[in-house]
Amino acid sequence: MSRECEFLVIGGGIAGVSCAESLAICRPTASILLLTESSIVKSVTNLVPVARYLHKFDVREQDASEMGATIESLVDQLEHINSKEHWIRTVKGVVIKYRYLCLCTGGVPKLFCGQVADPCIIGIRDTDSVLALQRKLAAAKDVLILGNGGIASELAYELKNVNVHWVVKDAHISATFVDPGAAEFFQLARSEVDTQDSSPVTAIKRMRFSEVLPKDQTNKQGAALGPDWHRTFDLSGAAGAAERRLPKMYYKCRIYSTQELPDEAGFIVQLEHEDGSLEQLTCDFIVSATGVRPNTYYSSDSELKLSEDGGIFVDEMMRTNLEDVYAAGDVCTANWPAAMHWFQMRLWTQARQMGSMAGRSMAAASEGETVYQDFCFELFGHVTKLFGYPVVLLGRFNGQDLGKDYEILVRCTRNKEYIKFVLQKGRLRGAILIGDTDLAETCENLILNGIDLEPYGDDILNPDIDIEDYFD
Repeated sequence: MSRECEFLVIGGGIAGVSCAESLAICRPTASILLLTESSIVKSVTNLVPVARYLHKFDVREQDASEMGATIESLVDQLEHINSKEHWIRTVKGVVIKYRYLCLCTGGVPKLFCGQVADPCIIGIRDTDSVLALQRKLAAAKDVLILGNGGIASELAYELKNVNVHWVVKDAHISATFVDPGAAEFFQLARSEVDTQDSSPVTAIKRMRFSEVLPKDQTNKQGAALGPDWHRTFDLSGAAGAAERRLPKMYYKCRIYSTQELPDEAGFIVQLEHEDGSLEQLTCDFIVSATGVRPNTYYSSDSELKLSEDGGIFVDEMMRTNLEDVYAAGDVCTANWPAAMHWFQMRLWTQARQMGSMAGRSMAAASEGETVYQDFCFELFGHVTKLFGYPVVLLGRFNGQDLGKDYEILVRCTRNKEYIKFVLQKGRLRGAILIGDTDLAETCENLILNGIDLEPYGDDILNPDIDIEDYFD
C-alpha cells in the first residue's frame, strides 16, 4: 500500500498538530498528511495573550479525523525514512511519498529503572499513562512520586485521599522551574490550606481512548499531556475521606532499591540520602516523573545528526541535516546561536512555537520564498500553574548561563504573590511571577528593550510604586 502527499507531519502532539495547522494556513490547497500513533491528537485552544509575545492556552483532545478538510490523518507508526528518495515506511508496511517531512515524535519518559517494564513504576507522559495511574490509585493508600518538574509538582498538589511520599534530588521542590525562595512560598501556602478539600464535586467529562482507539493501538505512544491536564481526571486514592494531604518530603535522595511485598501488598523502597544513609518506606506504587528523552525510535537511510541529549539537531528554520526533513518539539534540539534571552526547555509552549515555525518554514521552502525566524525565539516565556498559583517565567528566570554576574530582587506577599527579578548590569534579564501580578507585559518590555533600571535601585519592586503604569 502506498500514499503520496506534499507535506507529511509525524506526530499527533502539540508540535505536530501546530505544524499541520500552520501548513494548512500557509498552503491551504496543498496535500497535508498527519501520521499519528493514536487516533486522538492534541490541539491548542483558548489561546490568550498574557503579554505581547507570551500566551497561555488549553490543550484539547480531538479525533484526528476532525482536523479539517485540508489535513488528512493516518493512524500508524513511523518505521523508516528514506530521505534521498523522499518516502517513509510505517510499521504496517504503508509507504508514503512526500515532498517535505516534519518529525514531531515527541519524547518518552525517563524512568529511573531505565526503559525496562516494572509493575511498580508508572511513567507519566500521555493520557494512557494517566488512565493507568487512575486505575492504580483507586486501591492505593501510599504513593511515591519521584521527580521535581511540572508533572511531579502538579501530582503532589492534586492527588487526594492518598499518602504522598515525594522524593527529589534537589534541596527544594519544583527546582525545574523555581528557586528556593519560590519553593518556600509554595510550601508555606500549602501548609496553611485546609486539608479538607472544600471544592464542589463535579462530573469529570473527557474523551476516553477506549471509545475511539482500535484494540491494536492501545499500547502505542500517545501525545504528551498539556497544561492543566489534571483537571479532567479523578486523582483520588483509597486512604479515607476524599482530601488533599500534604506530601512527606525527601530531599536530596534517590531510590536505591525496590522489593515487592508478598500477595501484591505493595513495595518496600529504600532511599539513599546525600550522605549515603538509607531510609526505608512502603508504598503501593511509584510514579516516575523525571523528565523525557527525545523519541527517535525510527531508522533512516542517512544518519540524523543528534545532540548529546539524543535530540535531533535543527537550525533556526527547524531543518535537520537531512534534505527536506524538519523536526519540532521535544524530539529536537536547537542548534542555532540562541538569542540573549532565550534557551530551550522541553515544554508545551515551545512545542507549539517550534511546530508553527516548522510549518511556516516548510511552506516557504515549497514556494521558494524566504521566511525569518519567529520573534518568540527572542525571549523565553512559559505560563503554567503550580500548587494552584499562576506562574509566568520570562528570560533567564533562574540566572541560566549568566554565571555569577547577576543580582536578584525579590518581593513576596505571603499567600498572594512572589516576584523575582534577575538583573545583570542594571538590565532585567529574567523574571519569575507567581500569583496575579499583572506584570508579565511590563517585564517582557523591560527585558527586550534593555532599559537601565539601576537608577531605580530596590524601588523597582516597591509595592507602593506601580511599575506596570510607569514603564508601559
